Amino acid sequence: MEMHVSTKPTDLASSILYLDGVSVSFDGFKALNDLSFVIQPGEMRAIIGPNGAGKTTMMDVITGKTRPDTGEVYFRDATDLTRLDEARIVNLGIGRKFQKPTVFESHTVFDNLELSLKGDKSPFATLFAKLSSNDRDKIEDILTTIRLREKQDWLAGNLSHGQKQWLEIGMLLMQDPELLLVDEPVAGMTDAETEQTSDLLRLIAKNHSVVVVEHDMEFVRSLRCKVIVLHEGRVLAEGSLDTVANNPEVIDVYLGR
Repeated sequence: MEMHVSTKPTDLASSILYLDGVSVSFDGFKALNDLSFVIQPGEMRAIIGPNGAGKTTMMDVITGKTRPDTGEVYFRDATDLTRLDEARIVNLGIGRKFQKPTVFESHTVFDNLELSLKGDKSPFATLFAKLSSNDRDKIEDILTTIRLREKQDWLAGNLSHGQKQWLEIGMLLMQDPELLLVDEPVAGMTDAETEQTSDLLRLIAKNHSVVVVEHDMEFVRSLRCKVIVLHEGRVLAEGSLDTVANNPEVIDVYLGR
């Protein structure tokens, strides 16, 4: 216990995301069980684990959708996320990308990004707002990042599944998140789209902290980042993909199945 207390301030002071002893129960089932890990600023981390390991509940806790029974969750070393609602957490700089893309299909790619700009989102303000040159430049930059510049005038509904995923990532980037949580981004993608998504996330990780929840091991390998393996709501192993893949416990509960 003494060691735990002495190391905590150092971890907390240098972190973008800090979870310590987080537990969540649903009707007696422990979805998270004393979950603890630290993400550093500018770091990309992949989180893997079998169904029921607690990955979605973990994301729900970080984004304020679910309140933990016990434990601490801090953002940027000082902000206690367990005391904030979902909207406040988004405004702090945490963006979440769900598995299924949710774009405005009857609007163009460009309009989707424009609608995602930070600012007054009342209908009146949106109706009469004019894009500043800075806003337009930002949209152009993100169109290039997500590889949709040539499709900016397409209706989002006409994009492929992978392109819709990229557009939604772009919509999150319009909010200037410091931390991006991405849930199974390559599910249902072609091999080419999967490869491009890996390139996209590694590019984004140069300027943002990124947490990727994923099942596809080859995709995780392509991210070239540290991996956390969750099992029964807690960290089972942590390290490079090769390190965790050779861990006997990981092989037993996940990779060997």
